[in-house]
Amino acid sequence: MNQLEQLKQWTTVVADTGDFQSMKTFAPRDATTNPSLILKAVQKEDYKPLLEKAVRDHAGKTSSEIIDRLLIAFGLEILHMIPGRVSTETDARLSFDIQGTIDKARKLIALYEAAHIPRERILIKIASTWEGICAAEVLEQEGIRCNMTLLFALPQAVACAEAGAQLISPFVGRIYDWHKKSSGLETTGADDPGVQSVKRIYTYYRKFGYTTEVMGASFRNTSQIIELAGCDLLTISPDLLQKLSQSDTPITRKLSANEAQTANIEKLNLDEKTFRFMLNEDAMGTEKLAEGIRLFCADTVKLEGMIESMR
Repeated sequence: MNQLEQLKQWTTVVADTGDFQSMKTFAPRDATTNPSLILKAVQKEDYKPLLEKAVRDHAGKTSSEIIDRLLIAFGLEILHMIPGRVSTETDARLSFDIQGTIDKARKLIALYEAAHIPRERILIKIASTWEGICAAEVLEQEGIRCNMTLLFALPQAVACAEAGAQLISPFVGRIYDWHKKSSGLETTGADDPGVQSVKRIYTYYRKFGYTTEVMGASFRNTSQIIELAGCDLLTISPDLLQKLSQSDTPITRKLSANEAQTANIEKLNLDEKTFRFMLNEDAMGTEKLAEGIRLFCADTVKLEGMIESMR
């Protein structure tokens, strides 16, 4: 078996792309999108018609509403090609707005259900701010499943699990980027700080019996992926899926629930004050969360600009 086939023995492989044509090659179970991936996709000739149709069919609506329709259009195309779930992101500008996030998630789910897609096949992506986590707790109680994104630190992961979130997406590559820039050191394999972060979160969840799924995300190389074999899910870009499929080098399982039971770790007790203080003490987590929200907001604004230019 190639490395991708080996990985699928222990881990659910998810496609991290807005380029849904590429999914035919790698047969992932699930798929994730975000504003940056959608912006990148609609600049390609293959996907520009989806944007044009959204603008044409909803000409009287705001740019924000048209983006909602565009996200659903991509999600529907993706769902035709995969057996599992697609993740669709809320507007990052709502990252500190509990009710705004709840309202947006409900709207996205309603649009999917109007297209006869059951909510079980949708994950609503929400930034792992305190407000985003509070919104997710409400949504999960309504049967709206949440994918908590822009997650960089253990207190974020713990709060998401306590809120009953369906899934979290810790950002391996962005953690690696921060430490590389901060220290000037290249790290690989088990020494990679992004890999270590996901292993810590996975172990914590399994040690204390949380059912929230862990999906490593934002990979920079195949080494990071291979070191997380056994994680619940990994969302991987098409170029790295390609590299895994072209290598026959054996890989071994690195994470398992049984091994997590023997870990010597203490349970955290988090309220809002403790969460905010612990995250503030983590320079990497604080900086990357803020940066990630800014980047997603900027790409959403660019997408709105494209829409306005087409009116």
